[in-house]
Amino acid sequence: MHFPLRIRTAAALIPLAIWSGLSGISARAATSAGDGHAELVYVGTQQHEMRALRFDAASGKLAMIGPVGAGPRATWVTANPHLPVLYAVDDDNAHEGSVIAYAVDRDSGALSWINSVATGGRGTTNLSLDQPSMTLLASNYGSGSVASVAVNADGSLGARTSLVEETGSGPNRRQASAHAHNAVVDPSGRHALVPDLGADRVFVYAFDRTTRMLKPGGQFAVPPGTGPRHLVFGPDGKYVYLLTELSAELMVLRWDASQGQLAVVQTVDTTSPAFQGVKSGAEVAIGADGRFLYVENRAENALVVYRIDAISGELTQIQRISSGGEKPWGLGIDRSGKWLLVANQRSGTVNVFEVDTVTGRLSDTGQAVGVPDPVAIAFVGKP
Repeated sequence: MHFPLRIRTAAALIPLAIWSGLSGISARAATSAGDGHAELVYVGTQQHEMRALRFDAASGKLAMIGPVGAGPRATWVTANPHLPVLYAVDDDNAHEGSVIAYAVDRDSGALSWINSVATGGRGTTNLSLDQPSMTLLASNYGSGSVASVAVNADGSLGARTSLVEETGSGPNRRQASAHAHNAVVDPSGRHALVPDLGADRVFVYAFDRTTRMLKPGGQFAVPPGTGPRHLVFGPDGKYVYLLTELSAELMVLRWDASQGQLAVVQTVDTTSPAFQGVKSGAEVAIGADGRFLYVENRAENALVVYRIDAISGELTQIQRISSGGEKPWGLGIDRSGKWLLVANQRSGTVNVFEVDTVTGRLSDTGQAVGVPDPVAIAFVGKP
């Protein structure tokens, strides 16, 4: 794999004392480097660093490697599916944000800076990768905009190909202006859906996989004050599962790709009836086989599991379980589909859950690795 000559080593990004500590990786993490089941896990944090961990998918064991990528406020991370490359945001709400590409050393877990691209907005809080076009969509929460950034064949970042600004507001004090929170290309490749927490809208943009450009399009309004946060498409592409942050609801939406339109099928409250506090939804993900959906309820420190009806797309709750810590913020499911990792931001832990691939239910393994302010998780497996 070839990268531009401007690569800087991770040693240049990390204080010497920390980098020296990386050379003393725990025996368990080091010996698992050659294990065919081993995966690297990168955790985005609200500190100015990421953390690298080693995960054994055969046993479910998680071990700390150490701090990497010091400098940017990398609150979101995502991996290149074909190459050992990690992408992270620099979530600086006071200045223009950026997307950064890092080369991953599979043996040590160290990161080497490749290049970065400015996103054209503030508070870059989320990244999603459209694999067919190899385009990153970066959501600028602070300024309410979405940028598309090309990914080159060698994994480095190309040009920012487009930037779309959003407008809107809502009744909640956090909704004074538009706050793009997520952007996902639909399976047809012709649209990108953008949940905007501030505008109480899902914006539907036109997307061109050849030019990698976004253009303004339609919009779908949700009830005032709900605050759309993240969404995922169901396995057949006919349904969208939208998680709201302010009301902690799951909206099942029918997706018409030919018209670029959404319609409500079902709305589910992820909060238990007895809860009396301020609601907060965090993350939503679909299991490896597409039959189960997993949600983090931040206010209740809970994971909620739903069965997806293959015909109607509707959800049935099958489990509610503690997240193993406080304020679950991000989660990741490994490639085998057998393990789910939770980033508990307030308690500062990444917790490991086993997934029953038959029933979809979760079991807390009791494993927890300390990470300061963890908020996002990305797996980097072997090709």
